[in-house]
Amino acid sequence: MKNDFQAVEGHRLNLRATPMPHGNGVTDCEVLVVERNARLSYSWNASGEEAAKGLKTVVTWTLTPTKGGTHVRMEQSGFRPEEEANYQGATFGWQRFFGGLEKVVAGLD
Repeated sequence: MKNDFQAVEGHRLNLRATPMPHGNGVTDCEVLVVERNARLSYSWNASGEEAAKGLKTVVTWTLTPTKGGTHVRMEQSGFRPEEEANYQGATFGWQRFFGGLEKVVAGLD
């Protein structure tokens, strides 16, 4: 996604994707936590007209050293019960992202 990310707590940014029928493709974010080589956390919120009633979540990446390398954990929290469609969409999107990330890390892409 196109963005203007900076690993600085408090930095506000937008992630930009192709607009969909129920969204403008823009995600408003703010960097919440930066712990070098350990943790990154940022808000992941609806933008534009959807912002007032839309998705408000937090994405957290955690890196944990292991004997064989590094364990990468990603959690997106804050989905409300009425946001099941958003949750399912995020689940699908993150699975695709991680599939691509595994290929890049393995040197296959």
